[in-house]
Amino acid sequence: MLGILARAGIEITGDISLADVVVVNTCAFIDPAKEESIDAILESDAYRDGHRRGQALVVAGCLPQRFRDALPGLLPEVDAFMGIDQVPDIERIVRQAIRRRSLRPRSAAPTVAVHRRPVHIANCRTPRFRLTPAHFAYVKIAEGCNHPCSFCVIPRVRGTHRSRALDDVVQEARDLVAQGVKELNLISQDTTSYGLDPGPAGRGAASSRKAGAPALASLLRALNAMPGDFWIRLLYTHPAHWTDDLIRCVAECRKVARYVDMPLQHIHPAMLDRMRRETSREHLVDLIARLRAGCPGLTLRTTFLVGFPGETREHFAALLEFIRATRFERLGVFAYSREEGTRAARMRPQVPEGERQRRLREAMAVQREVAREISAAQVGRTLRVLVEGYRSGAEARAEALGPPEAGPVRRRGLAAWGGKRISVARSEGDAPEIDGRVFIEGDLPVGEFVRVRVVDHAEYDLFAVTC
Repeated sequence: MLGILARAGIEITGDISLADVVVVNTCAFIDPAKEESIDAILESDAYRDGHRRGQALVVAGCLPQRFRDALPGLLPEVDAFMGIDQVPDIERIVRQAIRRRSLRPRSAAPTVAVHRRPVHIANCRTPRFRLTPAHFAYVKIAEGCNHPCSFCVIPRVRGTHRSRALDDVVQEARDLVAQGVKELNLISQDTTSYGLDPGPAGRGAASSRKAGAPALASLLRALNAMPGDFWIRLLYTHPAHWTDDLIRCVAECRKVARYVDMPLQHIHPAMLDRMRRETSREHLVDLIARLRAGCPGLTLRTTFLVGFPGETREHFAALLEFIRATRFERLGVFAYSREEGTRAARMRPQVPEGERQRRLREAMAVQREVAREISAAQVGRTLRVLVEGYRSGAEARAEALGPPEAGPVRRRGLAAWGGKRISVARSEGDAPEIDGRVFIEGDLPVGEFVRVRVVDHAEYDLFAVTC
């Protein structure tokens, strides 16, 4: 959206006091996301009332896509709503919202421009206005989802799965690497379904792959063959679509990070069945073993959903034991959110909210012990890291050590960092914004790869010196 506006000559600003129009891009996946989106809308309206009454307010993204019929009546403060398919029309919608705001009296209802079944997907010709740092970028390779998970609204909000053509993705990646990007993070609602859809984009992806090879593996090999020194990171993979060829591809492609993000959601057969995850416990255990055997040194990230309807203490205990036994290098836990319109919302019994939160804390406490042991095993190792920025020594200590209730951590060598400048980096096993960091003594160039030796650790973060 920002790229289209900038191409039209509209100036982009992050300062609300300077803006003629504010665009709030929303999420509506779970209740906390909806609440955050509504808060941002109301805060923008409150600022406008107090400081700039002529400012227009546009709400975009998943909230109007999901609640297209109700929002105009609930949020009359908004001057225009737009959904997924209206992204190419952002300039017209913004100018229309500004005109509406200038009317006296204003028209009775805001513009509603939302298709019920979105089909839009960007391509390499879509202009971009990147909000990430210069050294990494996200590349959306597909849009939508065909999975029937009983807790999820994504297929209804984002539409059915549709892939970009392989050559189109590669061209965008080439452009980003030419701009100095050192890490390409491949994303979609389900990256392992890339190229499996029957539409034009899916056929375009399939036409460029080797016979019998999964389309995603073909894409990774094409990206890996591009000149330059950069990482390719694979995010949001579904366990149902991993193949031996894809595992070999990750192992063989030097630029593909040995990092797999694969949400499992649960491990107990009864929960997997109720969640409609299209996988079994046996499949998941075997897949993890094949991934780790096929890709030595792999960092495996997953997420679990606790407090799902019908989850008993026995089901939850099985999950905790699985976390202890499997020793995921990276792991997150979410408490189940009861979402209107999903199968799970109608299931009985619903686990009380307080119990959901208690299980979340218990699961994360188990993982914290695992993470501390995994971090400790890194001490003495040499890592290749990507430098992200700087902190003072005091800031680095505070961020890594966390609050006292987080438990004991190692502190050897950190006391001497108080007055020093510390570089912040990520290893191959750390995705941006969600995983740990590597703090390095000294002033290193941002956006460059360096080799460091780990000398200490906290629970999730490492401390290192240059080699």
